[in-house]
This record gives sequence, structure tokens and C-alpha cells, in this order.
Amino acid sequence: MRYWEENGLRIGIKNEEEMAHMRESGRILGIILAEIEQMIAPGITGLDIDAKAVSIMEKFNVKASFKGYQGFPNVACININNQVVHGIPTDRVLQEGDIITVDCGVVYKGFHSDSAISVGVGNISPEAQKLISTAEKALKKGIETAKAGIRVGKISEIIEKTIVKNGFSVVHDLIGHGIGTELHEDPPVPNFKDSDPGPLLQPGMTIAIEPIITAGRPEITLEKDNWTYITSDGSLATQVEHTIAITEKGVEILTKRPTL
Repeated sequence: MRYWEENGLRIGIKNEEEMAHMRESGRILGIILAEIEQMIAPGITGLDIDAKAVSIMEKFNVKASFKGYQGFPNVACININNQVVHGIPTDRVLQEGDIITVDCGVVYKGFHSDSAISVGVGNISPEAQKLISTAEKALKKGIETAKAGIRVGKISEIIEKTIVKNGFSVVHDLIGHGIGTELHEDPPVPNFKDSDPGPLLQPGMTIAIEPIITAGRPEITLEKDNWTYITSDGSLATQVEHTIAITEKGVEILTKRPTL
């Protein structure tokens, strides 16, 4: 693999074969999350969702990016209501009105993909619906902004503007990232404007864009399990994410979910 080096960052440039592996990794992950989205309803648990992800990965003969990563015990991160990221799946039963984020990763022939969905459980409050819609809108605008020749900071800026304009907060402690033969690679992809405009995007780069937002304050707190982050003020939180590729023709969403 070739690399683009800028300001201390070393960013992989995938060739056609490597990009084909990224596409297949993303395609499989899209199927996993599409099937999980359909099963979310009152009465199921995070462990049910995790087991579903495991069964689909076994069907496609792929490995989980998350399980074992720095000791994480499961294949999916499950975050409910005020849980922000990295939630360990449990037997907690989903209730009508909850919101749930499912974050998952797949590795295919050595190449990772990473994606997250946020879904309302049954009927949810208008505030919760707006929170999810705003995160999805910010992700969409971030993806539309991404192209060869622009700096990562342009993506960060449009994501932050979209979130703040709708009355929500950006979590500064958690950001998007490059992705490829490792789950987390250069470059960092913040969800907020920074003094550093970031590197120039080049064809062959792959990044994970993931707006992480709260309905209240942006501060987060680590739970006693040393994995799950919650909002410090107890407000609702959500995260959505896609792995994308920068190409000569524009941007390609690698983890796009099929219509089932």
C-alpha cells in the first residue's frame, strides 16, 4: 500500500485490489446493520443484537473488528438513551421510547469497515427523533462535502454547523478516523472545526465519518465497566457512522445498507 504523508500523519492510499476488499467488507457490514435495524423492537436485548451480528458474520465467514480490540468482549457496541459510545451488550430489555445506537465493524481479507445506526424503539419523543435526524443529516452533509482535494477540516466544519444549528451539542472527546488494514488509522476526522485544517483528501483514502451528538451538554463520563461512556448530564445521545472511500469520481459510501 502507498501512503500519503502530511504533518506527521501517514494515510494509506488503497490500490484497486485493496479497495475491492474495502468494498466487500463494507457491503457485508451494511447487510448486518440492515438486518439488525429490522429486528429492533421493544422486548429484545443488546445480547440478542450481538448474537444476530455474530450469526451473519459467520454466514459470510468474516471476523469482527471490535471483539478483542483492546479487550472489548463483543462484536457490537450497544448504546441506549444516555449511553454515548462503546457500550457492552447486556440483557437489558429495550423499552418503547428508547433510542439505541448499534456500532459494528467487520474485517474482510485484512480490511476493516466501521458503521453505526441509531434507531428509535417503537414510538419515540419528538426530541429523540430530532436528535437522530440531526445526526443523520450531519453525516449526510459530511459525506457530501468529502472529495479529493479538500481538507478534512471542511468535513468537520459542516458537521458541527449542522448539529449546532439544530440545537444539539458535539462531543469533542470522540471523533472519526481513517480506516483500512487497522480499525483506527490516520487521519483523525473531528466533528468540529479545529485550528488544524487537517490533511488533503486523496483518491484511495478511506475514512469513517461519525457524528456523535447529545441533546444536552457535550461532556461525557466513563462508566465503571471502563468501556461505556454516558452523557455527564444524563441527556440523550446518538451516533451514526459510515465508512467512505475517496475516489477520482467523488465519494463512495462503502457501508451503505441495502433495502431488505
